[in-house]
Amino acid sequence: MGYNRLMSILLAMLLGLVQGLCEFLPVSSSGHLVLLQNIFGVEEGALFFDTMLHVGTLFAVFAVYWRSIWEMLRHPLQKKVGMLLLATALTAALAVLCRDLISEAYGGAFLGLGFVATACILYLSERALGIRAKTSHGIEEMTPKSALGIGLMQGVAILPGISRSGSTIAGARFFGLDKGAAAEFSFLLSIPAILGSVVLQVPDVLEAGMGSLSWGPLLAGMAVAAGSGYLAIRWMLRLIKTKSLLGFSIYTGTLGVLVLFDQLVTHVFF
Repeated sequence: MGYNRLMSILLAMLLGLVQGLCEFLPVSSSGHLVLLQNIFGVEEGALFFDTMLHVGTLFAVFAVYWRSIWEMLRHPLQKKVGMLLLATALTAALAVLCRDLISEAYGGAFLGLGFVATACILYLSERALGIRAKTSHGIEEMTPKSALGIGLMQGVAILPGISRSGSTIAGARFFGLDKGAAAEFSFLLSIPAILGSVVLQVPDVLEAGMGSLSWGPLLAGMAVAAGSGYLAIRWMLRLIKTKSLLGFSIYTGTLGVLVLFDQLVTHVFF
């Protein structure tokens, strides 16, 4: 195996690891991918590669929630399905309306602000908007207003740097879901969100193509994204029930300040 091919595979695996972990931890996978692609100068085939890494993380959700998914497929008229569809519909509408802004954002122009926004969302979720355990409830007690609110939070998180999982978990907690239900709803909501983003990107992917990207690095990246995503979901499910998310707030806030400093002052990567 040549040096360049080996380095391509290692870089693809690194990006797959980042995508898998950051998709389900409240730190923004798209933001980290944009950041790393700027650092390593990845341009050719970047959009196609990002899309396929997101597909890889879907396997992680299916592996963890296959029983819930199978139950929803068997009984599609249950309330959980309706709430997921309602939240997804609002997110999809926002994605279509703001498509040009989203394309511009993936160049990294708003990345620093996105990370700072994630830090603020997580902080407010823990400090100001926390729901007491005695007043919280499960998915079956959700209202359409709650689903729309969570869908709105997910729509905002389309922008790189703003965490999808962090925003939807924070939104779900604000609307009264207990910690376990908030995490489950967020991770199940990632299925139509990721599938929808893939569909929206198909025209751009077909136009841009794979560039110099080959199937070896692509499959390696997808495999690592799936494996690390599985571990991230399992860890997050344990973490959210017993620990605070303030550590992630500090991390994304610090990262956001560093990115803003580079964007405004040093211009090393942006």
